[in-house]
Amino acid sequence: MATIAEIFEKAHVAQAEYEKNADQAKVDAAVKAIGKVVYDRAEELAKMAVEESGMGVYEDKVAKCKGKSKCIWNSMKGKKSYGIIDENKETGIIKVAKPKGVVGAITPVTNPVVTPMCNAMFALKGKNAIVIAPHPRTSNLNKYVVDLFRAELKKLGLPEDLVQTIEHPTLDMTQEVMKTADVVVATGGGGMVKSAYSSGKPALGVGPGNVQVIVDRGVDYDEAASMIIAGRKFDNGIICSGEQSIIAPKDDFDKVIAAFEKNGAYYIDDPATVEKFAKTIFPDGVINKDVVGQSVQKIASLAGVDVPEGTKVVVLKARGIGKADLLCKEKMCPFMIAIPYDTFDEAMNIAYENLCYEGKGHTCAIHSNDMEHVRMVGEFMPVSRIVVNQPSSTTAGGALTNGFSPTTTLGCGSWGNNSISENLNYTHLINVSQIGLYDKDKKIPTDEEIWA
Repeated sequence: MATIAEIFEKAHVAQAEYEKNADQAKVDAAVKAIGKVVYDRAEELAKMAVEESGMGVYEDKVAKCKGKSKCIWNSMKGKKSYGIIDENKETGIIKVAKPKGVVGAITPVTNPVVTPMCNAMFALKGKNAIVIAPHPRTSNLNKYVVDLFRAELKKLGLPEDLVQTIEHPTLDMTQEVMKTADVVVATGGGGMVKSAYSSGKPALGVGPGNVQVIVDRGVDYDEAASMIIAGRKFDNGIICSGEQSIIAPKDDFDKVIAAFEKNGAYYIDDPATVEKFAKTIFPDGVINKDVVGQSVQKIASLAGVDVPEGTKVVVLKARGIGKADLLCKEKMCPFMIAIPYDTFDEAMNIAYENLCYEGKGHTCAIHSNDMEHVRMVGEFMPVSRIVVNQPSSTTAGGALTNGFSPTTTLGCGSWGNNSISENLNYTHLINVSQIGLYDKDKKIPTDEEIWA
């Protein structure tokens, strides 16, 4: 088995050749091929992901493979990513894009196909090479996926070693990848992201999600409930941008809950039953790994609770906000909590308290017809994304129907101890040199004009 040093040596050789010889057309052909092979093999790869990880939903993973691959390629298609990428005649600044080198990418067990695909596409777009350190639980699938990528590169006459993976990853090897790479992209748990930022190399990481959903007065509750449930149940709730808390108007609370029940939710307000689920999902205050990405029925069985057949999500009545209730944390399974509010300011404060407990910096969602309220949320909430009138889990990471940059790495800004407060894309994996031209005709303001 090759050492980390040997893997990176091969990566640097491949990257140097790629940087020197590949024109923009060849770069884009490589990026497209990586995405297209996942799109074309979506069913096969989704089946393998469910089998090896033991979590998620096959049909949703098929949709994820197809949706992310086409959205990411569509967002990069036709964009220049090396050499002179911008000339501003007004400022006299010319921008020149250059590779960062070899990207070290840490990928999670929850997304073993699409995250490596996304990171490889971004890396190659910037004329970089990439070394992937997968979660050990899905290392076999990761090797299979990377071999598919390498085969596509070979067809194009490009160095296969532009994309490599750690076949039998350990924690020590992953740490070495982070210390050896020119830049690190860390998508995964908090401990791994913290390690990336401590590696001594530039790092781009993510924070935990805990999407608060404000349901405004005056919306179609049935339509909102349908979208929120679709987002929450997607892939059995393992998406970091998945909806977590329904914050609904107190005077219409029963109508909102009825809309959720109509669309396949099972609402529980019995304190003893809610406590059973709280203890099952968060034993000792930490999320139970046995519930992550599992079905409603399996989790109900673990809790010793019967739920109706066909239940899509379970909605539990919250027992408080923020630290007053463990259930206000991120639940990586098809479970939500519901909290009533009086005024819109109170709704925002509830969301704020829950985010301060967990998920600050990530995402908030709102279903509203009032743009003033939407703007209020945007100004008040400490998050990097506000998703409006859409299923958050499937659109916060970019969609053909919104302007978020398509990605699998959602930065959370300084709120979430991240270096970016936006969706990661290929522009974060290039260096830019700026050429500053002298403008002999530029009118220089006097000191009096400057300080006026």
